Amino acid sequence: MLLECSGLAKYYGRKPAVRDISLKLETGHIYGLLGPNGSGKTTWMKMVSGLVKSWKGSIIYQGHELEYHDKAEIAYMSTEPFYYSFMKVKDVGTYYRDFFKDFDEGRFKRLLERMNLDPNDKVRTLSSGMAAKLKLAATLAREAKLYLLDEPLNGIDLVARDRIMETIVETSAPGNTIVMSTHLVDEIEDTIDGAIFVKEGEIVLAGSMEEIHAQYDEPIADLYRKIYADV
Repeated sequence: MLLECSGLAKYYGRKPAVRDISLKLETGHIYGLLGPNGSGKTTWMKMVSGLVKSWKGSIIYQGHELEYHDKAEIAYMSTEPFYYSFMKVKDVGTYYRDFFKDFDEGRFKRLLERMNLDPNDKVRTLSSGMAAKLKLAATLAREAKLYLLDEPLNGIDLVARDRIMETIVETSAPGNTIVMSTHLVDEIEDTIDGAIFVKEGEIVLAGSMEEIHAQYDEPIADLYRKIYADV
């Protein structure tokens, strides 16, 4: 078991962002963290990646309470940019290499080529879609044990999404785990091994794709529409 969360809760004032989340993530799997904006997906990812403090409950990582040094093995891709606009694309790799020992610069260059990103382009000149691909390339160039990808398909055109998903699948290995949050469930159903539906900070449905299909006998996109019809 790579990660186990029990009774996780995070409040901002009196408003709950995450309420009593309990789940287990196994190594070697890709999980879809599903739900609309404001459902608690980002807060949970930030808690696991060590960016949010003062929460209730427990996070067990590889058999021990999550500690500061564990962040070295957890790659979190936020929805916000994490580099400077004055940089060139290739500078982002240098920047990341300085922060993370597991960053593979050669892999970063290969990912840039695959995503049709020019290393000499200025970050400020990139479209939203190209900037999103740059974030993903920098994150997946790490040799992490846990990848947390917050809305990796946002701003990506339909054709490029296929390449993004192929890249995520190729990154998946027996020694790592990938969690990607999204509301574009049609795009990921054939890729993920398990689905976690989050609503108003709580898990309302979770399981392997085999279990969910056997129980409900319908695509997860249809389940998504039913679960969030009132949101």
